[in-house]
Amino acid sequence: MTLRFPAALAPLALAFALPVPAIAEDVSAPAPAEAAPHGKPQLILAIAVDQLSADLFAQYRQHFTKGFARLLQGAVYPSGYQSHAATETCPGHSTLMTGAHPSRTGIVANNWYMPGLTRAEKKVYCAEDESDPRSSPDKPVVTSAKLKVPTLGDLLKQVDPRTINAAVAGKDRAAVMMSGHNADAAYWWEGKAFATYEKKPLGKAAQDVSADVAKRVAAGEGDLPFPGWCGAFDRAVNVARADGITFSMGTGRFPMKAGDFRGFAGGPRLDAATGDLALRMVDELGMGKDEVPDVLSVSFSATDKVGHAYGNEGLEMCIQLTQLDQTIDTLLAGLDARGIDYVVMLTADHGGIDAPERLDQQGYPGGERMSADLDVDALAEAIGGDTGIKVPEGKLLYGGGGSGDIYLAHGLSPRQRKKLLTALVKRLEAHPQVESVYRSEDLAKLPVPTGNPQDWTMIERTRASFDPERSGDVLMMTKRGVVPISNPAPSFTATHGSPWDYDRRVPMLFWRKGVPGFEQPAPVETVDIAPTLAATVGLTQPAGTWDGRCLDIDGGQADTCAP
Repeated sequence: MTLRFPAALAPLALAFALPVPAIAEDVSAPAPAEAAPHGKPQLILAIAVDQLSADLFAQYRQHFTKGFARLLQGAVYPSGYQSHAATETCPGHSTLMTGAHPSRTGIVANNWYMPGLTRAEKKVYCAEDESDPRSSPDKPVVTSAKLKVPTLGDLLKQVDPRTINAAVAGKDRAAVMMSGHNADAAYWWEGKAFATYEKKPLGKAAQDVSADVAKRVAAGEGDLPFPGWCGAFDRAVNVARADGITFSMGTGRFPMKAGDFRGFAGGPRLDAATGDLALRMVDELGMGKDEVPDVLSVSFSATDKVGHAYGNEGLEMCIQLTQLDQTIDTLLAGLDARGIDYVVMLTADHGGIDAPERLDQQGYPGGERMSADLDVDALAEAIGGDTGIKVPEGKLLYGGGGSGDIYLAHGLSPRQRKKLLTALVKRLEAHPQVESVYRSEDLAKLPVPTGNPQDWTMIERTRASFDPERSGDVLMMTKRGVVPISNPAPSFTATHGSPWDYDRRVPMLFWRKGVPGFEQPAPVETVDIAPTLAATVGLTQPAGTWDGRCLDIDGGQADTCAP
């Protein structure tokens, strides 16, 4: 039995309603083909699912019966690519609505380092105003200034200021990177409520959803339901910390204790609240009401949170994706009930790999945790011993991690800098977990790659992430299967960020009512999304605006890329 809610039901009740377990056999036969739409859509709905790899999507698509199932009737590209090596949330989101690689967006990572920064903390968050003395990477004064290029919403507002450009997400960086510099409203979850830019008013919709969430959290809730087929994933996997303490994952059901806001934000309920607020924003801002196209960007963050905490092959992920299927269906049904002609795109900012402990059970070759001697402090200590170099600020190196940027200390003499670089590269190249090491000066000489992203070399993937103003002095890529967490914790067992296809490859789906669908397995890129959506609303831009190309998302005779 499947619960069906009347269209008149309040959006909050729709968004937070827990779906009755469903199985693939419950999918109804596709409805008869509807008449193709005429003219421009009134609304562009851009959906990002944080950490939804193409592999994970392929594994679950047979079980989707709700929102995902509808989108699978549209234009389906199962091999979309976040082509760059820096497969993190901020760089990935920066490509979606700009049509530009991180080498042009300037968003090279979630965080980068400025060793010469006057404040004590040299790390800079990708959506932070580091010039504000109140700001820190952990508690940023949020800004869009780090994004070097405009988003689709920005460009549409330049053409016609009546365009409404709005975003909502579980993370501030996701909302900022998708909406860009001229958002009419941008909301994200922050601790115990939705928040927005410091100098922007928090709309009533965000206040109301926050208040509703607070009531639910205060009361607490039990386990989330799941369909029977999820039971195959219900197996405990033990994970050992560096101190020898062992904890388990793989059997969680997301109970929410009274007052537990972290429990709320760590699972499917956060996505449901995000979808609920998205619908309320449509009403509050008057989106999709006229001939001027609006842009609503929605980033669902819970898949990433679940993937980090529990890996991607446990019961937790099965519950998460089943609930997200319902949440997306509620959002689409809400737009239908409002009579809005919309085009929807769904993709991901990056993929992810499972925890090594589960990879080991699955016989995955090379699946292991990053060695602690690749952590930046351990590297700095080793290089200091190799070279004898010391600096007044105390730290020789910043950054580091499994696959990322390493920055040299500020104030080194040219001779010290050369000696330090040589020693660092030599040590990294000799490490058994390191695949490739590149100096920034060598990357700067290369053009940004073009062509089939599936065939890009390692250095080409790295170049697509490289910005000479923000990238490190050395960029290190770990080998396939190395999970860049040397010391796991209950909230952090698995991650992403590598240049390998389990992190780069994501699904890309486009759907519009009445438009014939198809499946195209050829590789495409997430930088193709912005020019594709621009074409649906008739926006043309000068050559060089996009790194990507327009995709014809009509499976019939029509060409959605034709002017």
